[in-house]
Amino acid sequence: MVERLKCLILVGAGALLGSVSTISLLKLLSRRKRANRCISKVHDLTNKECSSGTGRGGFGIAVDTIVGLDLLKDEIVSEQLTRNIQFFGLESQRKVSESFVVVIGLGGVGSHAASMLLRSGVGRLLLVDFDQVSLSSLNRHAVATREDVGIPKALCLKKHFSSIFPECQVDARVQLYDASSEEEILSGQPDFVLDCIDNIDTKVALLAACVRKGLKVLSATGAGARSDPTRIRIADLRESINDPLSRSVRHRLKKDYGIEGGIPVVFSMEKPKVKLLPFKGPGGQEENPSDYQIIPGFRVRIIPVLGSIPAIFGQVMASYVVTQLAGFQVETEPVVNLDTDHYRILHQRLIEHEELLYGTTMQVQVDIEDVMYVVKELWHGRSARDQSPKDVGRGMWRSVNELMLVRWDQAKPASVSNLILLKFKEADEHESRTLDAIKEEEPEFFMRITSVLKRAEIEYDL
Repeated sequence: MVERLKCLILVGAGALLGSVSTISLLKLLSRRKRANRCISKVHDLTNKECSSGTGRGGFGIAVDTIVGLDLLKDEIVSEQLTRNIQFFGLESQRKVSESFVVVIGLGGVGSHAASMLLRSGVGRLLLVDFDQVSLSSLNRHAVATREDVGIPKALCLKKHFSSIFPECQVDARVQLYDASSEEEILSGQPDFVLDCIDNIDTKVALLAACVRKGLKVLSATGAGARSDPTRIRIADLRESINDPLSRSVRHRLKKDYGIEGGIPVVFSMEKPKVKLLPFKGPGGQEENPSDYQIIPGFRVRIIPVLGSIPAIFGQVMASYVVTQLAGFQVETEPVVNLDTDHYRILHQRLIEHEELLYGTTMQVQVDIEDVMYVVKELWHGRSARDQSPKDVGRGMWRSVNELMLVRWDQAKPASVSNLILLKFKEADEHESRTLDAIKEEEPEFFMRITSVLKRAEIEYDL
């Protein structure tokens, strides 16, 4: 009987709380409707200006004024973004809400990236794509329905976004990115540009333009023909492996623009599981795909796609961008293709070196699992003096043959927070110098190493 009474009390309390929340929300929405009627009038005026050629691509002066206000002061907005605010803190979330992000390419990857940027409270989005929603794209598009088939992807997103987070200023442009539209699309000092284009010529041109203009950009590589979500990574373009699109983009950027790296990309370390399907014309016979291109250079052959993979690509891109906008420090997992034997070799090399140099192995305080952490997480599989990812894939395997772990501070034990990865010659030179000499002669190197080792100390709770 007592238990039953407790249950009834809990149910009643829950119902009461739910009713209070509902009433509060209804009151807020009622006030919002009145405000929205005023805003809609401003939008109407702005749209008239735009249609008559006096507006600025959908960004009227009055609308800019509205978006310039602090979105988080709105009760509904702050409640909708409450989990983000709890995660980042109010000021960091305010940075997100004051940001302007450009997303170019609104297919399986770009639609999910844009959708989560919107849900994360980004205050201004420019969505660019020349293509339309097709029936076959519904397996991977973020918001499109059958009713949206045939309408431009950009307008489809804007329509759905207006019911998710209407406070966001969304400019949807049914437009192809190329040299003639570069200045228009990349103007307005965007805080981030997301490249979700699957055409090599356009992708290379966009990335080169962003580098030239000093804009932060994140590029998506091939998401089709893959199935393993655990292999998706963010790294420098130079480190993306097993991806034909990345390889072509790297080659073109270096050849045409002299750009060799410095661009973060989302890619899959998984080799493509299936190949491009042969193109068949209306008669069912295999034909030349280029004969059916609407725009020169754009593929018409079909890439088999498991819809969840491009969606995850887009979510990864949004997470990366939002944390960057918020100033939230995230250490992305490094691309290190080593196996257990490589770590065993480095561990054994450390033990032998300790015994040779100090006459004992009693000060070695790491096992193979610790070595994996030090080599992979702290030094990304390469010398602490080499910050550029020159060796990737099998090249990294070979580079292990000339690497070893040594103490940073020779007066302290060989622990997780006191080991650096160096080439043999670098290790000899390091052990011939004092830390004071390194600090005086190479202050930047000294600060970088001590910062990394401090992170190890914190993560291992030492």
